[in-house]
Amino acid sequence: MERQVDTITFSVEQAKQVMTTQCPFCSVQCKMEVVEDRSGRRPSYQVTAIPNKASEGRLCVKGMNAYQHAVSRERLLHPMIRKNGSLTRVSWEEALEAVGSRFAQLQAEHGVHTLGLYGGGSLTNESAYLLGKFARVALQTKYIDYNGRFCMSAAASAGVKTFGIDRGLTNTMSDIPLAECIILAGTNIAECQPTLMPYFTRAKDNGAVIIVIDPRVSATASIADIHLQVKPGMDAALVNGMLKVILDEKLTDESFIAARTKGFSAVKEHVDALNLEEIAGYTGVSVELIRKAAISFGKARTGMVFTARGVEQHADGHMAVRNFLNMVLATGKIGKAGCGYGAVTGQGNGQGGREHGQKADQLPGYRLIENPDDRAYIAGVWGIEPEELPSKGVSAYEMMELVHSGDIKGLFVMGSNPIVSNPNATLVEEALERAEFLVVADMFLSETAKLADIVLPVSAYLENEGTMTNLEGRVLLRPAGRPAPGEARHDWQILCDLASSLGKEKYFSFRQPEDIFNELRLASRGGIADYYGITYDRLRKEEGIYWPCPALDHPGTPRLFGESFAHQDGLAVFQTVDSLSPAEQPTEEYPLYMTNGRMLSHYLTGVQTRRSPVLTAREIENILEIHPLTAQKHRLEDGVLASVQSSRGTVIVRTKLNSGIREDTLFIPMHWGDAQNVNRATNALLDPNCRMPDFKTSAVKVQPLAEYLQELREKELMTE
Repeated sequence: MERQVDTITFSVEQAKQVMTTQCPFCSVQCKMEVVEDRSGRRPSYQVTAIPNKASEGRLCVKGMNAYQHAVSRERLLHPMIRKNGSLTRVSWEEALEAVGSRFAQLQAEHGVHTLGLYGGGSLTNESAYLLGKFARVALQTKYIDYNGRFCMSAAASAGVKTFGIDRGLTNTMSDIPLAECIILAGTNIAECQPTLMPYFTRAKDNGAVIIVIDPRVSATASIADIHLQVKPGMDAALVNGMLKVILDEKLTDESFIAARTKGFSAVKEHVDALNLEEIAGYTGVSVELIRKAAISFGKARTGMVFTARGVEQHADGHMAVRNFLNMVLATGKIGKAGCGYGAVTGQGNGQGGREHGQKADQLPGYRLIENPDDRAYIAGVWGIEPEELPSKGVSAYEMMELVHSGDIKGLFVMGSNPIVSNPNATLVEEALERAEFLVVADMFLSETAKLADIVLPVSAYLENEGTMTNLEGRVLLRPAGRPAPGEARHDWQILCDLASSLGKEKYFSFRQPEDIFNELRLASRGGIADYYGITYDRLRKEEGIYWPCPALDHPGTPRLFGESFAHQDGLAVFQTVDSLSPAEQPTEEYPLYMTNGRMLSHYLTGVQTRRSPVLTAREIENILEIHPLTAQKHRLEDGVLASVQSSRGTVIVRTKLNSGIREDTLFIPMHWGDAQNVNRATNALLDPNCRMPDFKTSAVKVQPLAEYLQELREKELMTE
């Protein structure tokens, strides 16, 4: 049977293409089948969830509609070079030659470190690995970091210091229903990882006490048995209060502490000296609620703690997570069924993206670039001398500062949109406008790509085969379902092509993602994040494998720390944590806290989800969540445009009254650019331990947009 449509003849069987893939968005990496039907005048798509061990065959609204950005008419299909002020289509040969020659020129004039690379946590493991290798071998620059710096760096550094290893979850998702008490701190799983919510509702059905720590009554907080509506930035102090109750009530696991940890006595001395009434005053949470939550967690035989950006995106985010880990260790709730800690990864490959060399201080396998043994090992895998490897660079935002100052003159951005994702976004936009040479590889003309000198089109998740590592540390293989449209190329292909244009092709002679993964396996061998025993063949047969997996016959490691921790002595480390206030406090001029976050319908900076008609229709513009009493005080009604200003910049958003948010706090999602970009106002102060920006506590003022515009006009008249 054949059908004629628009002069193309095909059989009904040929008209349907079945693609087995996984969602490109959050860290669950739900599996799905996408069926493309071209038998009608326009293609139609059907999406079906595939049973899998993480999401158990569930998809959220983002996953169901992810295909829409992949088939969008806005996809970039050809390389472009800016000529006479406009981006103009060119051949790949011209684009690659232009990038290679300009990179070489800048380095000849200003040194190798005049170039920077900025990656993304949604790149496959293969692309992330290759980007790190490209920076250090093809360009020999020390300046490489990625947007995952804003995602999990506080939790990652805390995990390394406490446990000796950073893997998102120390246990499997299937352990959650076994927990008798669960703390969800600064994480809105119901909107950010909604396919995981049934794990928590099953735990609740089994009798678990759910404790949510959040300034807002989020969708996740709505299921809580205890909601601690903490003042922004006071998480560490709140945990000190809970620890004090646990110690006073003698709910610690003394045998676990003695056998498997060190440093507890200093924490005990520190906590004993604290005053619970004072902590209640700092945090805005009553003594009664602090006691109730602490006793619930301390008395539970099994329990888990999950943190996310609400805890981590602070100038003391590292230490705040350390305090939550203190509580896990003090109660012995780790390394066994129904117990553990989880840093809830935000990006699709936020976990794998930082394990294999995309981060400023790391080499593949979670090795450290300034460790002589690690340098020697990786240099041997790459066929270079250890001294040829550069030293560590700086964090993502610090790279933007160096672009702004002119120390970095050329920047290559792959899979990220730094104008929208960075704090103090106005400075970042100025930096990229000042850059002498900006290259962006992306699927769409993002806010960042609009400023580029050269734009390179890349493939989407339906087209690009590779591995991803989900929030559990489970490595998954995502097959390609169709060829890339137009002249778009895979990220890894672009890196190989650029290396060839720079005369470094012998180090990048890969023909397929599996070739890159096999080198990654070798590079990670013996490292903390050891993938050596994981192969494409195994992933096809076994669905997914938890690292570390050091040998081909190793089953992987679903649960960590059953017998020992990853420090050389096998012990976990306690750390005393001060009850610090947020670095930026409200003032008479800026009387409110502003915090940012996510919403169900969108992902990261919205570059992909804002190209989905269904998702855009659900949330067409950004919002300002504000308590009704706060709105009344500042002359605002529901649904009106408002100006939110900090000392750094201004955001224009539409109000949404919400009695479930603290009266001293405003909340604005992070998925929009330009005037709606919340990060124009966020604080760029960095955590000294992990260089995480203080996104979550910015001092701001709010007023009706008309008043703000009138003030601007008056200022203009005064200066004329």
